[in-house]
Formats: sequence, structure tokens, C-alpha cells
Amino acid sequence: MIRLAILGDIGSGKSFVAKSFGYPVFNADFEVGKLYQKDKKIFKKLNKVLPQYITSFPVQKKALSEAILKDKKNLSKIIKIVHFEVRKKMKMFLRKNKNKKIVILDIPLLLENKIYLKNDILIFVQAKKKDIFKRLKKRKNFNKKLYDNFKKIQLTLDLKKKKSHFIIKNNFTKKTINKNIKIILSKILQ
Repeated sequence: MIRLAILGDIGSGKSFVAKSFGYPVFNADFEVGKLYQKDKKIFKKLNKVLPQYITSFPVQKKALSEAILKDKKNLSKIIKIVHFEVRKKMKMFLRKNKNKKIVILDIPLLLENKIYLKNDILIFVQAKKKDIFKRLKKRKNFNKKLYDNFKKIQLTLDLKKKKSHFIIKNNFTKKTINKNIKIILSKILQ
């Protein structure tokens, strides 16, 4: 099984690129969202460490945002609880897809949390800062301060780019993405 890991800035189009490969995708953000909505165990753990913010089930993203904005240490508390469960979900995904030729890992903190393997193929999605911000501002509940807090826990984009085997320059058109994917797959599957 070939594992492709998608890296890049917040809002650079990583998830779109991941889906465009046409292979099974493990999307960590999607899994985190499911945990907040469906996992009472996660709620209880978050409620225990952040009782003034996490008061009802399902866990509201707004409450999490408030906790992070009030004290950036709260982000670490949240990650510590959620990360363990996301890793378990990823292991189940990999077991389920063990016979697939390729799987895609769309995990924002892949390098930071040392989730990658030595032979993973890292693909960096690069987009212009102004294009990213234009897209982020369209997102419901976009908060610049929250964005800045998340950026602080991430490795620099230069380092991620340097570690990557391939770079996809994303101008947010399907045609460009598909062309880049074809080139990458032709090199990987030689």
C-alpha cells in the first residue's frame, strides 16, 4: 500500500486535492467533527478539562473556539484528548483499506504529531496567500485570531514544503489539480 500524505496551509485546498486523487481518503478534520457530534466519551473528557466551555452534547465548535480564544493552552488540552481517538480511527481506516494500491492521508498536523511513516509520500499543496484568505473569509465562523492560534502549533510552510516529495501549485481549478495529480501518479506508479 502506498500512503500519500497531503500537507499545506490552512485553506490551501488540501481536502479537495486529497479527494481528487480518486483513492480512499482519511480526512482527520472530518473525523474530529464526527467525534464532537457523536462521541459522548469525548464530550465527557472535554467537559472535565474545560467545564466552563464544554457544557452540552454534542460538542459545539463555537464553544471550542471560545475556549481556544480565551487561553491558547486550551488548544493543547483539546488536541491531547481528540488526537488519541483520531489515531485510532486512522488505524481502522488503514486496516480496512490494506488491500488498496494507494490511500490518501489528509491530516493537518501529520508532521507535527509524527503520524507519518518514513516511506510515506508527502505532497505539499501550495496556494497564494491572498487566494487562501479570500477562501477562508467565505467560511462560516472564520476567525483570524483562531486561525493565528492554529498556525502557531504548526511547523512552518517552508519546512513542510522542504520535506515534501511533490508540490501541487493550487490555483483552485479542477483542471490544474487533475493535471498535477496525473503527473504525480505516473511517477509513483512507474
